Amino acid sequence: MIRKASVMKVFKGCHEEYRKRHDELWPEMEQMLLEHGVVSYSIFLDEETDVLFAYLEIEDEELWSKSADTAICRKWWEYMKDIMETNADHSPVSRELKDVFYLHSAAREERAE
Repeated sequence: MIRKASVMKVFKGCHEEYRKRHDELWPEMEQMLLEHGVVSYSIFLDEETDVLFAYLEIEDEELWSKSADTAICRKWWEYMKDIMETNADHSPVSRELKDVFYLHSAAREERAE
């Protein structure tokens, strides 16, 4: 399993709209994420700074990288551009975070054996 984390930014005053749009995630967007190897995907909001922290687990880095080229992903970016910081192509301005620590109960159980 590959773990990835990144930060993005939602515009002040758009927190509830951001949540609403994700609560109503399009079925075809969900399907695309699953088809591109997403096992789990969480987004957290720091309400004081408007920073979004995204954490996902994927099966394959190459497969995941192709998700940005799908029509549904481009449509989602277009849909979200009015409530968050985006690049010229409407993709979210995103900064990947470096993995520095991981604790998993299965790893602890292996060490105990």
